[in-house]
Amino acid sequence: MVTLFINQQTRGSIVSQPSRRDFFQRSAIAGVAVSAGLAGRAIAANDKLSVACIGVRGRGNSVMNSFADEPDCQVTHICDVRQDVREQRGAEIKNKTGYAPKLVNDFRTLLEDKSIDAFMVATPDHWHAMLTIYGCLAGKDVYVEKPASHNILEGKTAVAAARKNDRMVQMGTQIRSAPFLREAAEYVKSGAMGKVIYGKAWETDRNGEVHLAPDSPAPTTLDYNIWQGPCTERPHNPTIVGGAWRWLFDYGTGDLGNDGVHRIDYCRYVMGLETMPDAISCSGGKFFFKDDQQWPDTMLINYEYPDKILQYEMRLWSRPKLNGATEGASIYGENGWIALTNNSWTAYDAAGKVVKQSQDDMGKVQQAHVRNFLDAMRSRKRASLAQEIYSGHVSTVMCHAGNISWRTGKKLRFDSTSETFDDPQANKYVGREHRKEFALPKV
Repeated sequence: MVTLFINQQTRGSIVSQPSRRDFFQRSAIAGVAVSAGLAGRAIAANDKLSVACIGVRGRGNSVMNSFADEPDCQVTHICDVRQDVREQRGAEIKNKTGYAPKLVNDFRTLLEDKSIDAFMVATPDHWHAMLTIYGCLAGKDVYVEKPASHNILEGKTAVAAARKNDRMVQMGTQIRSAPFLREAAEYVKSGAMGKVIYGKAWETDRNGEVHLAPDSPAPTTLDYNIWQGPCTERPHNPTIVGGAWRWLFDYGTGDLGNDGVHRIDYCRYVMGLETMPDAISCSGGKFFFKDDQQWPDTMLINYEYPDKILQYEMRLWSRPKLNGATEGASIYGENGWIALTNNSWTAYDAAGKVVKQSQDDMGKVQQAHVRNFLDAMRSRKRASLAQEIYSGHVSTVMCHAGNISWRTGKKLRFDSTSETFDDPQANKYVGREHRKEFALPKV
């Protein structure tokens, strides 16, 4: 039985100020085990699904409102480490739905609340997999924004937690719920393009520079300890917490994990690549920006499969578009090719004539992705999820692997069973050392 140890003082109730540093560690002695399979509640067909939204500042606010727009769903809890953010969002949700959600600072107070059916997670990257794991072990279904993890080991653990506890977990690459993407995949599968061997995805745009302000004491309205979570402790920096975390190794995954995961995912999906690549090689570096960001601004990555190659190109300093799109993918067969954007697909024959095309309203696609998740929660049919956690994990691992190839300067071979590389230096980046208070749970 997979168990999650909870501090004895929280058993059967929600406390406003749990003991943070000892929450998981001391419970092995003083606590009790809560079975993940018993932590949830039975959901009647006419019940509203209760969702706790964790991280509601930017993207999280948008996704939270998509949940609130569904008539059979109630945003019952808002969890954010910023007091002003959670209070503002709480007031907005009350005004929108007529229901005043509970406002929570520490996600750990949500774990034993059996009234909560699901977590929506839209925190910085370094919390994505951890909150997915904690949620699954506590019997919650989880909708987690991309990328699915900060590193390969945490992502692998999240998949295991979902599987062992029979949780519905969806990654927020919402284009997976777009009709146009399914049409494109069906077109390729039909054989209309003949043998398909090569796909290319890309991101070409001019990003801004990242310059960190001096470190300073955290404001009293921010719980900086929880914000840091499992990462190595460092002084509070307002620029990092404000959004620059994305461009630093400890917290983010660079633009490959930010935007690249979308394009890699829908290119992989249309090509029918359901598994991990066999080999990864990356050339690139930080060639343009002279600032404080750590991740590269230029990358060319090859993902090798037994009979196909997927390539990703990233240029964060380049205004010219590729194939007429700032973000997109092209898939090539012997008898034609497909152009994919974030809301459309166009099929061309070998002579370059348009033979089929369509596009979708992306505002409706996000809503459809949330609806798909809620429907799967009710049906308990994992296969009905448009982007189930393992598939999201595969696309996320491809981003991590590209980053690791760049950091090592090596072409790497990947073992999809152990989810490790053929190189000891590369394997050092598979996981990370966690702060004791936020250790990676064993599943």
